[in-house]
Amino acid sequence: MRIGVLASGGGSNLEAILDAGIPVSVVVVDRPCRAIDLADAAGVAHELVEWNGDRLDFTHRVVDALERHGVELVAMAGFMRILDKPIFDAFPGRVLNTHPSLLPSFRGAHAVADALEAGVKVTGCTIHVAVPEVDAGPILAQEAVPVHDDDTVEALHERIKAVEHRLYPDTIKTFMERT
Repeated sequence: MRIGVLASGGGSNLEAILDAGIPVSVVVVDRPCRAIDLADAAGVAHELVEWNGDRLDFTHRVVDALERHGVELVAMAGFMRILDKPIFDAFPGRVLNTHPSLLPSFRGAHAVADALEAGVKVTGCTIHVAVPEVDAGPILAQEAVPVHDDDTVEALHERIKAVEHRLYPDTIKTFMERT
């Protein structure tokens, strides 16, 4: 199965996916970032599709980049853009995402800060099928991470990422086996 990874930043989820031996065909980024360097180091093609302020046009350009590489499964890995309907039409039920909370709690871009603000004692990460509504798709896997009394957003997020870097590749592999 040909996999495309969408990334926007440090690329730690991409790195975990590559380290797990998952065959990535292309990495698509929305800005210059470390994910490009990781793709280069792994011998994986990459494409830069810059954000232009138009979600529908941007989504079409992302889909075009993925389709140029024959992608069959999309893994969003720290991709900080909300995509429009065309990606879900092009890859129905085959866009996966990781999120730093136990969905359905704390949807959106500030999940870790929101969990701390709410005073929860447990949060975690969720791997789910992405749908047009943000962080609302079917849940494939979840794992809890305890919240410590002295946690900062950064410290808690790092502990969540440690779980995510194991859980996401494992879930992708399981998804590929079942598809």
